[in-house]
Amino acid sequence: ANLTTQKRLASSVLKCGQRKVWVDPNEVSEISQANSRQDIRKLVKSGLIFKKPQASHSRFRIREHAAAKRLGRHSGHGKRKGTAEARMPTSVLWMRRMRVLRNLLRKYREQGKIDRHMYQELYVKSKGNVFKNKRVLMEYIHKAKTENARIKALKDQAEAHRLRNKASRERRAQRIAAKRDALISGEQ
Repeated sequence: ANLTTQKRLASSVLKCGQRKVWVDPNEVSEISQANSRQDIRKLVKSGLIFKKPQASHSRFRIREHAAAKRLGRHSGHGKRKGTAEARMPTSVLWMRRMRVLRNLLRKYREQGKIDRHMYQELYVKSKGNVFKNKRVLMEYIHKAKTENARIKALKDQAEAHRLRNKASRERRAQRIAAKRDALISGEQ
């Protein structure tokens, strides 16, 4: 028996497509008698006609693929559509790097690890593409600080030396003056 009419009516009653309507193959004769929506509703109630469940659309394979991509798979030459610039613009890389370096400089200045003069010098250097990453900048800062400390120590040492020499010169001059005075007073 042909049940096209019944399937059409059932799809309308059940509010789904005709491919989702299940008709009991053992009760074909009874179902073929139904020719109104009311009859179809009765058959639905009695369970001779029902709506098939939604077919599942698994995301398992997608999740697996995404996990593999996170590990760096599926990204060889054959999988690429855009140019390297389109996939990861150099301007974006530059902005990221500048932000990292500038944040570090700002943090160091606030903590007092570098003074404002050094901050300015390093800011301009980083803008001029001298430091390729944070590590290099940090190493440069440490080197510069130790170098500055060494120069300061040498300066202080030289200054102390100078003061010592000056004091000894003055003492010598005083001694000579005292001797001279003693000689002059002795002659008289």
